[in-house]
Amino acid sequence: MNVKYRMGRYIRFFIYLVVVILVNLAAVTLFFRLDLTEDKLYSISEESKTVISTLSEPLTIKIFFTRDLPAPYNNTERYLHDLLEEYSIYANKYFNYHFYNVSAEEGDISKKGIENRKLAKNYGINPVQIQMIEKDEVKFREAYMGLVIIHGDIIEKFPTIKSIDGLEYRLTTAIQKLNNKISVLLSLPEKIHVKLFLSSSLEVVAPFMNLTNLHELPGMFKKIVKRLNVKNYGKLEFEYLDPTKDEALETEVKKYNLMRLKWPALSKGKIKPGKGTIGLVIEYEGKAVEVPLLQVLNIPIIGTRYELVDMGKMEETINDDLESIININEDIGYLSDHGTLKLPGLSPQARVMRENGDGLSNFQSIISQTYSIKDINIKEDSIPKSLNCMIIARPTEAFTDYELYKIDQFLMTGKSLCLFIDAFNEVIPPSQAQRNPYNQGPRYVPISTGLEKLLEFYGIRIRKSYVMDEHCYKQKVPDQFGGGERSLYFAPLIKSKFINTDPKFMQNIKGLIALKNSPLELEAKLIAKNSLKAIKLVSSSEKSWEMKGQINLNPMFIQPPKSDEEKHSLPLAYLISGEFPSYFADKPIPDKKVSADDSGKKEIKKRKNNKTGIDLSEIENKGEFISKGRQGKIFIMASSNMLKDNLIDGKGRDPNATFIMNVIDHLNNRDETAVMRSKVQRFNPLYNIETGTRASIKAFNIAGLPVLVVITGFLVWFRRNSRKKVIKKMFQK
Repeated sequence: MNVKYRMGRYIRFFIYLVVVILVNLAAVTLFFRLDLTEDKLYSISEESKTVISTLSEPLTIKIFFTRDLPAPYNNTERYLHDLLEEYSIYANKYFNYHFYNVSAEEGDISKKGIENRKLAKNYGINPVQIQMIEKDEVKFREAYMGLVIIHGDIIEKFPTIKSIDGLEYRLTTAIQKLNNKISVLLSLPEKIHVKLFLSSSLEVVAPFMNLTNLHELPGMFKKIVKRLNVKNYGKLEFEYLDPTKDEALETEVKKYNLMRLKWPALSKGKIKPGKGTIGLVIEYEGKAVEVPLLQVLNIPIIGTRYELVDMGKMEETINDDLESIININEDIGYLSDHGTLKLPGLSPQARVMRENGDGLSNFQSIISQTYSIKDINIKEDSIPKSLNCMIIARPTEAFTDYELYKIDQFLMTGKSLCLFIDAFNEVIPPSQAQRNPYNQGPRYVPISTGLEKLLEFYGIRIRKSYVMDEHCYKQKVPDQFGGGERSLYFAPLIKSKFINTDPKFMQNIKGLIALKNSPLELEAKLIAKNSLKAIKLVSSSEKSWEMKGQINLNPMFIQPPKSDEEKHSLPLAYLISGEFPSYFADKPIPDKKVSADDSGKKEIKKRKNNKTGIDLSEIENKGEFISKGRQGKIFIMASSNMLKDNLIDGKGRDPNATFIMNVIDHLNNRDETAVMRSKVQRFNPLYNIETGTRASIKAFNIAGLPVLVVITGFLVWFRRNSRKKVIKKMFQK
């Protein structure tokens, strides 16, 4: 009996062992991972799978990460291991990655480790100082935490990775950009010109400006371009231009708005008055980017100082500007006329706006990571058919019917419009008018551009008012003005309850801040008649009201309505989609208005008095007009402030920046990219609970839980006591 029992145990043990081995063998070939996080933070997105599986050239990721780092950096290394491992599962044969050991073993570093550190330095990956607590002491340690992506001859580096936030998005977009860049570079028919404008006349005053190595710049830039040519398939061509020797270059100097210096007689007349130019221009097929080389610093007491830019970073700067020149990303249109907000680089005035947070530098920075912005001048040019989306931000000048016709027909082709349209134009009075105590503050003049009638035809109306909300941003008041906080009712804080997260691209958007928004209104009958679909994306809280008529946004003079009946939630952003009908379907097609100059009159006369004697204007043409559009989209939010630097983070990680970029991705049919970006959102505000409910929960935690424990104890005691009685009664029989 004992022998059979022992044999049975051995057989069961052997069966269990075989099952474990088979399960492990299956796990090697059959990959499966269960991600229980709400945002699927530890699983790669569909967009990443697509990008990594469609590589056309060998791509290698080299990681230089010090081992056994303290928290939280050790979590970053572990996440990077898991992320790249999952990349490799879905990648094709061109994907490769390798971790290099740069750590010291038992206080010393091996020969291989020294070689790896040299390799990291060659790629521009240098150690950084991190703080750690060891044996109750705060210490600092040097650590490598970077990687490089090598695709063909092009290198993209991440010098320091201290957090997992947005790491998948950054890696995937970088890989996608490199893949696009190689394709674009190989197809360029002409060279990209890197022009150094440096007047030889500056060498005379350079010693007085503490610019002793100015004469070395041509040689330095020649070497930089030579190194970049190795990585960019020889598509760069360097030119050194001296405006002092060639006066014809003055036209180009003014065209590019390069820095021009002019000086009087110096050193008691030993140096004669003169002028000179310094600047770098990267140009390809008429598109140019100007790179400033000289900084002018006005330092109190010390005075004016001149400094050359850091030449160590110039190679990276040229490479970044090169990407914007050759349009390696998908194009997106931006309307630049009709008084719209100006992007940096499109207008000299836009640079001034950056100083007070009123510019669009951050918006341009984050959108340029995945899109190439096309400047659209609708007065002169047509809207390119290659665009999927066009952004219109705060137009202030009226559109002609012909210009509205262009927008209408662009939408009819199944494209998208992203509209940030203000209801009012904020007019700042001149300085003299501000001295008048009865004319203080800006005036808010209603804007009427003609876009309103186009939108109303589709069923969308912008009210001429501003949304005020008791749930708003609180401004800290300086101590000299009494201290405390002041409510900015025109800057609503949008909580998750009032954000529609049903659309895929809106997932994980759990909070926003709005500024100077006008409420939107939909004509339900028109929407239904045109078979359109309207989705409300964002709205204000129930504590909102409208400011109409006399607009005054001075916080000291704004008071909420006393009656709650005047307060209600107001829609702030809508997405309209469907087959839009044309506004011009039952109207004459508008003609383009041409100025009646002499040349124009001659052309008209020439057309009428042609040899055949036919008036060409009498010939009808059909076929180009679209009366019923294909599936298109309109996003509308009545506040251009949503794009400004004071509401958007330059790194694109805050909720506002994510919201704007996700909307643009959706309009360009890139929902998977939006989902991947949203995964990094860590903004999880608490739900707003009424005071009475909070008090009840607090009371339950303090008194209710102990009472429940006591009651549970009594129930257990009663059950045990009952069981004892039953057992006792059984044995008494």
